[in-house]
Amino acid sequence: MVGKVKPRLPRGMRDILPQKMILRQYVIGVITQVFEQFGYEPLSTPAVELFDTLTGKYGPDADRMMYDVSRKGGKEKLALRYDLSVPLSRVMAMYPDLHKPFKRYQISPVWRGERPGKGRYREFHQCDVDVVGTDSMLADAEMLNIIYEVMTRLGFQEFLMKINDRKMLTGIGQFAGVPEELLGGLYRSIDKLERIGLDGVKDELRANAIPDEVIGKLLELLQVTGDDRDILAELRGRLAAYPIALEGIAELEEVLGYLENLGIPRERYEVDFSMVRGLGYYTGPIYETVVQEPRIGSIGGGGRYDELIGMFSDRSYPATGTSFGIERIIDVMEELNMFPPEVGTTISQVLVTVFDEAQVGASLQLTNELRRAGLNTDLYFENDPLGDQIRYALKKGVQFVVIVGPDEIAAGEVTVRNLSLKEQRTVEREVMADTIKDWEGCRER
Repeated sequence: MVGKVKPRLPRGMRDILPQKMILRQYVIGVITQVFEQFGYEPLSTPAVELFDTLTGKYGPDADRMMYDVSRKGGKEKLALRYDLSVPLSRVMAMYPDLHKPFKRYQISPVWRGERPGKGRYREFHQCDVDVVGTDSMLADAEMLNIIYEVMTRLGFQEFLMKINDRKMLTGIGQFAGVPEELLGGLYRSIDKLERIGLDGVKDELRANAIPDEVIGKLLELLQVTGDDRDILAELRGRLAAYPIALEGIAELEEVLGYLENLGIPRERYEVDFSMVRGLGYYTGPIYETVVQEPRIGSIGGGGRYDELIGMFSDRSYPATGTSFGIERIIDVMEELNMFPPEVGTTISQVLVTVFDEAQVGASLQLTNELRRAGLNTDLYFENDPLGDQIRYALKKGVQFVVIVGPDEIAAGEVTVRNLSLKEQRTVEREVMADTIKDWEGCRER
């Protein structure tokens, strides 16, 4: 006989119980609505990809974080996907006849074997939206517009979209005269400017073997301040000898012009040339969204990756996209009590009680009528006292209870209790559903 197994989960994994799933579905619903309003269509890809598809695409740490799920003795080496951009690139290479620009979104789980922490899990959902087949900066501006719409509709007040360009970062590396093998350390140090300040960056650069004369030039550059246009104009002058940097500056200036035309509030975005997205496949504008209060860090980011698809095909396509970290979004929204009142603890709006065994048929009929009227309706299964049934509804968070006994059946009526308002009405059966829908405080779903 097999002994009992202690129920537990691997580190970084979790069960998402119904009350949390309701919150999750609300957030995903808002994000999906925005994606589709911008003309993006759904795509699904397998959780498991060939190992070779995933390796070498996400940076030096990706291969170490991947979950190998190859079958012992199997002919193919397989791994769980760690993002949704690489599978999209494979799709574009496999189906070259897809209409371009190809606009897609995907909301699916991904897996990474990294250290768990607050808002960081080994299994989590990504919400990706991408457009493939255009090098227009209009597409990059649209990504920022999508981010703004999602954050605004979810109710965020204090958030900031940071914008940079990998071409400008490449130019900064050339300006600094840093050998290619030291560029990774250079960028990682610059990326920490906001957290550790100029002195901290100086120490980091030295720790990464960056020469002192290079450090001096970089620190002078990092102290350039002003509004976005002023910063870019200053950098244009200082980096005039580096064409790749000028390309990046021109792209950022174009994106800023589009954001102004879109009417996105100026306080919701800024150029931050110390912001470095870690992925090696970015080639142009990059962006990262941070919640400023509470300071939980980045909850989404993305950028242009014009060469990634070419790793799977003889022909590449320009592409840009962004991803939302839904786990962190939900954490912040819970912490700030941002979910609207209609997002309750249950999806059920009505509980139909069972008066006694003789009235079960009537309760079943009422349940069907309410469901057909579009109301999410529970039927109580046991022949328990009415008080127990009402307490069940209260504990679960159901707003309305319908009671039908012999007297109501004889009169063609039902009794409806609004538990949130502590009110009760007896109405004709024909208007039962409309009464519930029109009752003050009814939560629409």
